[in-house]
Amino acid sequence: MASVNTEQDFSGWLPIRAWFQNGEWRLDWCWFGEQRLARPFFRDDVDQALRLPFNQAFRRETGIQALLDWQATNPGLTPTALIFQASRCGSTLMAQMLAALDDNIVLSEPPPLDNLLRAHRLDPQVAPRQPAWLAALLSAYGQRRQGSEQRLFIKLDAWNVFEAPLLLSLYPEVPRVFLYRDPLEIVVSQLRQPGMHRVPGLLGSSALDLPAEEALRMTPAEYTSRTVGSILQKGLELCQRHGAIAVNYQELPEACWGRLASMLAVRDAHLPQLRESAGFDAKQPSQSFHPDSQSKREAADQNLREAVEYWAGEAYRALEKWRQTKDKKESSSRG
Repeated sequence: MASVNTEQDFSGWLPIRAWFQNGEWRLDWCWFGEQRLARPFFRDDVDQALRLPFNQAFRRETGIQALLDWQATNPGLTPTALIFQASRCGSTLMAQMLAALDDNIVLSEPPPLDNLLRAHRLDPQVAPRQPAWLAALLSAYGQRRQGSEQRLFIKLDAWNVFEAPLLLSLYPEVPRVFLYRDPLEIVVSQLRQPGMHRVPGLLGSSALDLPAEEALRMTPAEYTSRTVGSILQKGLELCQRHGAIAVNYQELPEACWGRLASMLAVRDAHLPQLRESAGFDAKQPSQSFHPDSQSKREAADQNLREAVEYWAGEAYRALEKWRQTKDKKESSSRG
């Protein structure tokens, strides 16, 4: 495969992979041109872009410095909002609705962002440089590749909530939300179709780590419930200490054009597109959406219910109490 390494103009290129090799962090870039990021996950857009004959013939690989230099010469949009989430709780729906609007750039769980957010766990010496790296990465993603883009939304992986303070120190004024749902429904979904953080050892070094012997002693239901409970507890902290807006899955999609409209820059003219997008399955846009909360709850046996309650029940109830209290205060101030 040929490589392109000489030019420092990255117009139309996006980082698709970040990895640690021989003592340094490297980046793999892919040509997107004006292709919008419109699929459920960033990796889906990458898969499509890699099918282009150009990307099968050429690849750009650089160090982090190229990313910093690109930001210095061509700064991109800064984030409009940060979307944290507990997994299987409507964040992909929100991202797909926002991506339906042409003037939005929506990043849905890009792996390089996750890699650089957790870089200090693999190489503690990079911690002082992480803020600059992250800002440069998001600047690259925030390039106006079509020329009309006005906003940049970042949907993070569920486990990135533990690295939230790092992002919030970079963007203290940027609004942030924490999406969640009944943990029993999340756990049932994760047991049916495991995410990376549901399988011990698959994710790599993270705040969810347990000693191997302890993780292996737990049943899948216990491990998953413990994982979800930890994320919910950190999400609660994000709301209480860092001003994130708590959003329950049951509020979607209406919350996007209701109480979150100002934060998401949603206007009345956007409603037809948003409602149309909300009618499709967020992860499989070719299919219609069908509510699944009841079926997930009915699939849980008593042992699973007890595990979820033990590990995640308290955090979920605290989030609900926080959200409902905030909603009442906001309603009173508007009244």
